[in-house]
Amino acid sequence: PHKPPTLQPAMSWQEDDPSPATAPLRPPRPLRPPRQLGSGLPAAVAAALWRGDQLGAPVSTVWSSGFAALDAQLPGGGWPGHGLTEILTPHSGTLEWRLLGPVLRQVCAAGQPVVVVGPPLPPHLPGLRLEGLDERQLVWVQADTPAERLWSAEQLIKAQACGALLVWLPQARPEQIRRLQVLAAGFDAPVFVCRPARALGESSAAPLRVRAAVGPDWALHIHMAKRKGPPLETPLHLSAVPGALAPFLTPRLRLPSRWTHHPETEHVVVRPSAQPDEHRHSAAH
Repeated sequence: PHKPPTLQPAMSWQEDDPSPATAPLRPPRPLRPPRQLGSGLPAAVAAALWRGDQLGAPVSTVWSSGFAALDAQLPGGGWPGHGLTEILTPHSGTLEWRLLGPVLRQVCAAGQPVVVVGPPLPPHLPGLRLEGLDERQLVWVQADTPAERLWSAEQLIKAQACGALLVWLPQARPEQIRRLQVLAAGFDAPVFVCRPARALGESSAAPLRVRAAVGPDWALHIHMAKRKGPPLETPLHLSAVPGALAPFLTPRLRLPSRWTHHPETEHVVVRPSAQPDEHRHSAAH
């Protein structure tokens, strides 16, 4: 019978050869420097890329919020176009104007109309005038049902018929927000969707979500719920005195010690200062 061929190893170690364990190691190859994100790409593509630990670079027009501290935390340094911005508040119809008043004032000054769709309260023109908003540039669309508000917002975005759009959608579903986001991607002006604070627990396709609450000393507490960049651990405190009250506030009313903030109720409670003991003693007699 034929003997099967014997397989020989490709290499064999002799007794005088160094073993693999004692063989000298080759010097490691020098490591190449890490490639920068976006290097070697067209400028338009590189501008659209961002790292998760950094704020997103502006890829569209942005409008200053009027608050330096807020602009420093917004991607691109202001309210963005080509996308939705959700404003979440515990009480709809009041804080939105205080937060968005400066940017709406810029839009009106540029001669562009500001369209508000379905606000929970009728716009108070004298108060808005004190905020610097020209009522001739303000368009109020009275839409009562969710379907009317969604339809109006979609038509305004498609037609690009305004310089800024505010729409109140307290009962919007995630798929409806996603549809508005797709339409707003082709819209140059800022689009603000106002929703209740409880909607923060729902998913949303909006790339920017900001929660606003009332704070002491006529301030606004701003929490970045979602943005293109790292999370913001500490809320922002913005001074936003209503224009109608600014001329009547005395320095005593602006003292921080007179205000107590209750975040669980989202209210500000005014407490009188304690009286000296001798005053209380004389009052008892």
